[in-house]
Amino acid sequence: MNLEMMGKFIADCRKEKNLTQMQLAEKLNITNRAVSKWETGKGCPDVSIMLELCDILGITVNELLTGERITMEDYQKKAEENLLALQKKKEKAEKSLLRIELIWLAIAILLMPVHLAINYYYPENNGTGVGLIIMLIGLVMFVAYFIKYYEVRLK
Repeated sequence: MNLEMMGKFIADCRKEKNLTQMQLAEKLNITNRAVSKWETGKGCPDVSIMLELCDILGITVNELLTGERITMEDYQKKAEENLLALQKKKEKAEKSLLRIELIWLAIAILLMPVHLAINYYYPENNGTGVGLIIMLIGLVMFVAYFIKYYEVRLK
């Protein structure tokens, strides 16, 4: 999925329909800056408005994602390529999210000993609640992660 090709294609289709960026944006209830970003390849339309955009421009979603008109002979091949590209993008996003969640889990696990160390080495800090706040944040993060990923399976 090439954003620059897609953007140029959107611009060409919009011009074929004699629409300005502002008119297209108004039909989609978005800003003309969003349309400009698509057409310059700095972004792509949100999935929630793709069907409406395609309907307005008189194209299919596969043509939009490919950035060119597709003949019926090439339609199946292009559809499969687009599905594979979207699947790879989704997997990459999921891996990134998992990485962030694991970092937060590590922080949550490490906050408990930090709390204990603060109270051990700085007993005068005992009444301020800093250690307790750190411990509670760590505990909440750990419980949230545990609830999200722990599965109970009955045998």
